[in-house]
Amino acid sequence: MNQVIEAIEKRSSTRGYTDEPLSDAQINALIQAGLQAPTAANRQEVHFTVLKGNHPILKELEDEKNRLRDIVSPAHNFYYEAPTVVILSADSTYKWGSLDAGIAVENMALAAEGLGLGSLIIGCILDAMQGEKKAHFAAALDFPADYEYKIAIAFGHKAVTKEPHTYDADVQVTYL
Repeated sequence: MNQVIEAIEKRSSTRGYTDEPLSDAQINALIQAGLQAPTAANRQEVHFTVLKGNHPILKELEDEKNRLRDIVSPAHNFYYEAPTVVILSADSTYKWGSLDAGIAVENMALAAEGLGLGSLIIGCILDAMQGEKKAHFAAALDFPADYEYKIAIAFGHKAVTKEPHTYDADVQVTYL
């Protein structure tokens, strides 16, 4: 079977990681996969902020997400203690930025699967990233001017496994 198709079929969200950090080569391969994603009109406007899982801004984001959702004492943080988190931002005035970031993050998730790593695509911090602390988080994450959060992804060595989601093609697909 084709390796790309196999990675698509095997990939699932990882919600448990070992303490082992990713190597620089692994991080670079994941970022390269994101950078190689197509973008509308080839604008290549997606920006990648790479963080170690213990970076203090991630704790601030977690606290703000929890405050906005009235969550007290969650079992895990929003990135499930992964050793690496990448936050993608794009030009806030460009209507295709969210789609471009989504394509990049999927490339990265598939690359992680191909490298034998786990990944978790993250949208749950959207309210925190676009709320009253938006400017603070954008500055702390070193977003380019006029860029805003679009999506994030966590990476690490899998401590748990999960079967990929099932689907119902008869319901979800229409052929005309």
